[in-house]
Parts: sequence; structure tokens; C-alpha cells
Amino acid sequence: MRVANRADELMNSLQHQIIIPSAKQTMRSSNVFLAIAAGFSSTAAFAPVLGSRGAVKTKTLWSAAASGPRRNIQTTCQLQSKVSSTKSSTSLRAAMPTLSTHCDDDLPLARDAMKFIDNSPDPFHVVQTAVEQLEEVGFVEWKDDEEIENGGKYYFTRNKSTLVAFSIGENYKPGKGFKIIGSHTDSPNLKVKPYSKRTTAKNGGASGAIQLGVECYGGGLWHTWFDRDLGISGRVFVNDEETGTIRQKMIKIDRPILRIPNLAIHLQTAKEREAFAVNKEDDLSPILAMAVKDSLTGGSTDDDSTKDEWQKKQEPLLVQMLAAELGVETEDILDFELNLFDVQTASLGGLHSEFVHSARLDNLASCFLSLRGLIDHVKGGGVQNDEDISMIAMFDHEEVGSSSATGAGSPIIGEAVKRINHALGAGADSPILYDRAIQRSLVLSVDQAHAVHPNYASKHEKNHGPVMNGGMVIKRNANQRYATNGVTGLIIRQLAKNAGLPPIQEFVVRNDCGCGSTIGPVISTATGMRAIDMGCPQLSMHSIRETMGVKDFTHGLALFKAFFSDFSAIDSKIEE
Repeated sequence: MRVANRADELMNSLQHQIIIPSAKQTMRSSNVFLAIAAGFSSTAAFAPVLGSRGAVKTKTLWSAAASGPRRNIQTTCQLQSKVSSTKSSTSLRAAMPTLSTHCDDDLPLARDAMKFIDNSPDPFHVVQTAVEQLEEVGFVEWKDDEEIENGGKYYFTRNKSTLVAFSIGENYKPGKGFKIIGSHTDSPNLKVKPYSKRTTAKNGGASGAIQLGVECYGGGLWHTWFDRDLGISGRVFVNDEETGTIRQKMIKIDRPILRIPNLAIHLQTAKEREAFAVNKEDDLSPILAMAVKDSLTGGSTDDDSTKDEWQKKQEPLLVQMLAAELGVETEDILDFELNLFDVQTASLGGLHSEFVHSARLDNLASCFLSLRGLIDHVKGGGVQNDEDISMIAMFDHEEVGSSSATGAGSPIIGEAVKRINHALGAGADSPILYDRAIQRSLVLSVDQAHAVHPNYASKHEKNHGPVMNGGMVIKRNANQRYATNGVTGLIIRQLAKNAGLPPIQEFVVRNDCGCGSTIGPVISTATGMRAIDMGCPQLSMHSIRETMGVKDFTHGLALFKAFFSDFSAIDSKIEE
């Protein structure tokens, strides 16, 4: 490589000029040499490398060089300082010492969580991913008419977007309690409208662009969706002529096929720039393609006379793309439920890799931790001596109020308790035993919590400010926006203490600020079960990219495992 050879020549000729004299010209020449040796095109990259008296700080040199372009430049360096010289014939990147981190032990779990989130861009894929992991450890799907038994591991789904999984203790008897961790599978996003065609002009109108009609789901920070690489996912209903059935096919296109571009600053007034107000109907329509390309491929010249009314109102390019991805004919696509998602995968961040940056941390972090907690409980032999039911429930539609057939406000949890009691022999005493089981149960409503934002710390109540990597957070509200009370909060604090975890953090809103809510009060109202609202602290909630601490995955998993194993023992000590 020419640059590498030149760097070697310069090294040999200039190795004695590392102690740079005061002459400005000599310093500039050596600076150029150092930049070339490291593979940089600009000497500015090495400005921090030079000390006040011109001496090269060798350790800093390696750090700066390794953080630059990843070029495998082999050099033979003799860098002389006032004290010693160093020889190296390996690449600059290899010479850089590994930065130690206090989060090393937490990274494997965090990476598992990142993979789970990347595989789950919508509620349907969340449930699919969770079911695959459950079946790997022996969970089986429970149909309504099938028997179950002590020591068994089961799951069932509703609408493919809500999941309930549970293990039955070997010593369980009807009337015993249920240990439930609840979370939700949905996140704010843009969903494709029932009629996806937005561009009616064959030439794409004034812009020449083909767009899709989308609808805002939940309360997203919609300005964060601009200028992102967007894919599309969900489920598609396909007519199967061979079997005479309508099949549901999952689809996940993780290529940047859609984009919502910002308006250039030059085309905005000063008032518009200051406000950055998003008109959700007009400003959020993503671009799919250009009409020129559409005309070349024949996408806009389809004969509508052979289509039904639903097909006529779909964007032809969208339907063609779905058909191609699924390997079906366009006329066999009968309907779909699709949403947009950011194709950028989750990543580790921070100097010590102490953060996870990802979409949908609210609330797939909780889904992942509850799932892993139940799996670890089963794999660790927790079922053998258990007298209770250990359960996880992942609900859809939390972001829009939980009032649906698959939301936390539905009868799903109450019916599950009744069905399990009945299937295990409650018989004529079923109503009484159901009431007893309800009173002995506890629901952990696990949803992400607000960490203190360093730029907006005043938004938090000054004595109740959770921090990332500081442990799990209990959420409280005197007006019952959260379900936590004295007893449920005490149980969780004791569990954390016994498990050797950091003290539980507390969150309350300021008196001059509104308070959100989640599934805890909804489930308590629907079933009468005790509940607590809690979660991992994070930043940027409802942004297209959110941030949380890697250690809080470890904290959350340890707490959930302690809940499944030790809840009954602690609960029995509390006076009724």
C-alpha cells in the first residue's frame, strides 16, 4: 500500500524529531508525518496528541490513531520520547490497549436483549419471538380443551399479539397464588392506513414521489421519525387456494424502503424553525418510490377493472412488494396490518458500553426480562418446590389505553386464573378458590420509568430522580395513576434486599406535572389483584431511539427471578 510505504519512509527519516523544538515549521512537518502514518487525511485529527512543549504522548497517540479510519496499515515505528522508545510492527489498531469496563459482566445479557428487540419490530413479531424461546425450553401451547398438570409449562396467545405463559408448581393446589409479571408488546409507531394509497396522480404530483398513507399509533415523539431509514413489518392475510384457508403470514422488511424527509431549513420561516410543529396528517407521509421508477416497472398502469374495492385503494407498489417478499400472487393478498420501524439495529453506547440505544425499549426491555426470568426460573428447577403459578403476560394496546380484546383491560388474566384452577381440579369450589387465589396473587406491572435527563433535571421531583444503571424503579402516584401501595412496594424492596441488589429507586411526578399511567391500575381494576408499577429507568421515552443502562437488564432479571422464587415467603410475613 503506497500510504503505508510512505509512512515507513517518514518514520525512518523523522524518528529523531519526536521531541519537537519550538520551531513552528518543524512541528507542522512532524504533525503531517504523524497524520500520514496513522492513515488520516487531516492533521487536525492529531491536535490533541501534542503536549504543551511538543512532546508526543505515545499512549494518547495510539488511542487517537485507533479511533480513526479502520485501515490496516502496517508500520515500523520508532517513537522516541524523553524517557524511552517504543517499537511496533503491528497495526495501530492492534496496538491500542483494550479499554476496560465496569459493565463487562452485564454485556452478554444486554446483547441478548438487543437481539430480541431487533427481531421484534411489532407486537406480532414480539409474540412470535417469545414463543420460539419458550418452546425451546419445553413450553407447549395450551388449547382450551386440553388438560394441564402440576409441573407443566404452557402458553397461549390472543390475536397473535398478546401472550400468556406460565409454569405450574409441583406442589400447587387450586386456591394458591399467581406470581405475574405483566408488560406490553406495543410501542408508538406509524401504521399503514387501511387504504394505503396516498398518491393519486399517476406522475406522483408536483414532487413526483409515491407515498403511503400512515396513521399515528400512540403518543410518539414524531419529530424523531424524520430522516430515519424505515422498514415495514406486521402480518398479511393471504388466500391459500389449495387448502381453501386464509393464512396469516408474518412479514419483516428490514431494508430502508421508506423515509420521511425533513423540510430544508432554507424553505422554513424563522417561526417555523423555532416551533418545529409536526402536522401528523400532512408531514408524516413516507416516500416509497419515485413515479418515474413506478412507470418504468408498470406499477401505476395495473388494470383496476380486475380488482375488488379494497385492492383498488392500495398502493400497487406496496402490494407488489409484499407479494414478492411472501412468494404469493398480488391478487391473493386480502388484507394486512403493517407498521413502520427504524431499521437501525440496537447498539451499545457510552465510553464503557454502559448504555443500550435502541427502538422500542419501552416496553420490549420489560418483555424480554420477564420472558428470561420465567425461562431461568424453570431451567433452574424453580418449579419442583413451587406451590404457586409463575406467569408472564405480554399485552397489546397499552400505548392507546389497554381497552381492547387483547389489552390489559380485557378478561384475559382473570379468565386464565379461572381456567387454570378449573383444569387442576377446583370443581364445585371453583368460585371460592378463585377468590382465594386472587387475594394471594401479585402482579408486577413492568413498564419503563423516566430516568433523570441531565439537560432537563428540573423536570423531575428533586428527591425522586431515578438514574440509569442505578437499579429498578418503583412508580407511585397518590391519585392512583400507578397501582403501587405500601404493601406491594415493601414486598419488592425486600425482594431486592434479599437478592443483594441495589436499593430500589422511587419515582413520583412533580405536583405541577401530569402523570402517565400503565397496565397496573387496569389489571387491578379488572381482577382485584394487588399490583405494583415499576420498571427500568430510561431516557427518550417514545422516541424512535431510546436509551437505558446495561446494568439495569441485570438488575431487572435478578429481581424477577427472586420474585418467582421468594414472593410467597415474604408475602406470608406481612400482617393482613
